[in-house]
Amino acid sequence: MPYSPFSYFVVYWEQHQEKGILWMDMTLNMNVLRALEGIRTPFFDKLFAALTYLGDQTVFIVLVLGLLWCVDKRRGYCLFFIGMVGTAANQLLKAIFLIPRPWLLDPSFTIVESARGGATGYSFPSGHTQSATSIFAALAAWYKKRRWAFAACVAAIVLAAFSRMYLGVHTPLDVGVSLITGLASAWFGLSAFSRWKSSALQSVALGSAALLALYLLLWPKGATNVAEFDVHGLESAFTLLGAAIGLTISWAVDEKRLRYEIKAVWWAQLLKLGLGLGLLLAIKSLLKTPLNALFGGTPVANCLRYCLVSLFGGLGWPLTFPFWAKLGHNKIPPEDSQHA
Repeated sequence: MPYSPFSYFVVYWEQHQEKGILWMDMTLNMNVLRALEGIRTPFFDKLFAALTYLGDQTVFIVLVLGLLWCVDKRRGYCLFFIGMVGTAANQLLKAIFLIPRPWLLDPSFTIVESARGGATGYSFPSGHTQSATSIFAALAAWYKKRRWAFAACVAAIVLAAFSRMYLGVHTPLDVGVSLITGLASAWFGLSAFSRWKSSALQSVALGSAALLALYLLLWPKGATNVAEFDVHGLESAFTLLGAAIGLTISWAVDEKRLRYEIKAVWWAQLLKLGLGLGLLLAIKSLLKTPLNALFGGTPVANCLRYCLVSLFGGLGWPLTFPFWAKLGHNKIPPEDSQHA
């Protein structure tokens, strides 16, 4: 039976009689992926495997900490808020719809193998696309007067979204919905930051992560659940919760007590950012084995690890900022280090 172009936007469910699971009719979506599968080359496989990292958590961490440590603390906290709320919503949609990955919907479909390791969890909607869209949409809104920066942000969103389809790990429906939710989360975060008090923002960021974890823990599993994807979803939820706890605490303490300054000469900023990120990633790696051993490999280990890492990034490393501020200057002018 032929499908109209409107089937791209329509989600409906039918019983798959052979496997006894619910799945989305993806005829048009799989046709698009097969067309992309037919034009793959080794060069573009490597190119889009690299570009897909624009939606990776590492890019999010670097951008948030870069703003917090070197550019504008308020915008750094805003980007953190957007990321927390957007990711929680994305993971909740995955847990509700339980859509398998394209190669599970159609076992004859092949993906770019280098992308398989990062394609864990349910397919709909795309987490990488959601993250890239919300992050770079916010940056585009802040720096829209700089045409090159605005164009670079738009390009990052488009390339990250397309890479997920080219690599074969997401359907056009996964990506299309994530583009919408990503823009919505950026709009919501920017609007909330202009109207709400910090305490309300912190409560929403922490609450969204906590509600996601509770849903995944308490909601009954059914025939449509895939055990491997459920495990990854729970790990992601506890990771998100740990990061939310750590950075929310840091945010509150900074506003009420620490109030650290971020000013420094440009080369000191680069050193501060590079060394701080290196130490943070080292701590993140070194904590993994002992915490997994302590908590038996449960998601609690991830929660505590990301909480401690976030506390280092939000409170620990900023304690060194007076040192970096002195480099290259005899005295720092008493100006506000943040943009209005």
